[in-house]
Amino acid sequence: MARLQGRSLALRSRGAALMLAWAATGAAWGADEVYPARPITIVVPSAAGNVNDAVARLVGAELTARWDQPVIVLNKPGAGTEIGTRFVANAEKDGYTALLTYTAHVQNPALYKSLSYDPIADFAPVSQVAYSSTILAAHPGFEAQTFADLVALVKANPGKYFYGSYGAGTTGHILGELLKKEAGLQMDHVAYKGGAPLATDMIAGHVKFGFIAVGTAMPYLKAGTLKPLAITGSVRSPLLPAVPTFLEAGYRGFEPDAWMGLLFPAGVPTQRVDAFARAVAEIVRRPEMQRRFAELNLVAIGSTPAQFAAVLSADLQKWATVIEQVGMVRN
Repeated sequence: MARLQGRSLALRSRGAALMLAWAATGAAWGADEVYPARPITIVVPSAAGNVNDAVARLVGAELTARWDQPVIVLNKPGAGTEIGTRFVANAEKDGYTALLTYTAHVQNPALYKSLSYDPIADFAPVSQVAYSSTILAAHPGFEAQTFADLVALVKANPGKYFYGSYGAGTTGHILGELLKKEAGLQMDHVAYKGGAPLATDMIAGHVKFGFIAVGTAMPYLKAGTLKPLAITGSVRSPLLPAVPTFLEAGYRGFEPDAWMGLLFPAGVPTQRVDAFARAVAEIVRRPEMQRRFAELNLVAIGSTPAQFAAVLSADLQKWATVIEQVGMVRN
């Protein structure tokens, strides 16, 4: 009897402890009227100084002013965004660590045989912040004046021309391989370590044409030192409305635009996801912020979590199909 009474007391004590722990968790996570109550970290899975970093700092500064809590930008580059992305996937599920990532998030599962995270299941979408496009640009003296001219020229001269991209496994590389397949072209790929060296070599004529991010190319397009031939997207970009899309030329698979978006690790309370999303949407939709984004050659979005989840799901499938078509799976 004494043993049973002691066991009963122990169970009641354990139950009380669990109730207290649950109450403490509920108090910490349920009191969303005071969220955020401490600094928030936005992890960027690429190096400081690029456009993703610039967007994180721009949005972070506005959130700091809005919430009166510091928003810290932490750069964790490496392994094709995997290092920073894994860091956030394994972070506390409390809404104080976010990931500002880009299209590579949904390309990497098809490119790499094994990842240390699931890009959908391990994350809670917050908001698509902005999008941009990739452009096929050429040296201004290149004999092809239009996209159709380029296709005809390269097709008539198999193996003579090569195209540049801003890195192996990047969107530019994927699209270059897709163009080769869809147009029946024979041309080699030259991978540069970023868009800036690619632009420099195209301007110098060392590589006649290449796939480059609009944001990187824009100053040279305006100066006339690069000429645009075709742009990604299902419709023409508001940043370059005179440039036709690949779709207009009859080439499908070039529709997905490059986006930037915010994610939490999966498991963050819905109230906090929604609060973060509302704040970001209100910030990036302001006319002044839209102007700032346009200066970065980006189109501001500010979507809901559900809208961003739909983009992630659709683009994951789109890029998987394209990457399988061109046979770019890597180790």
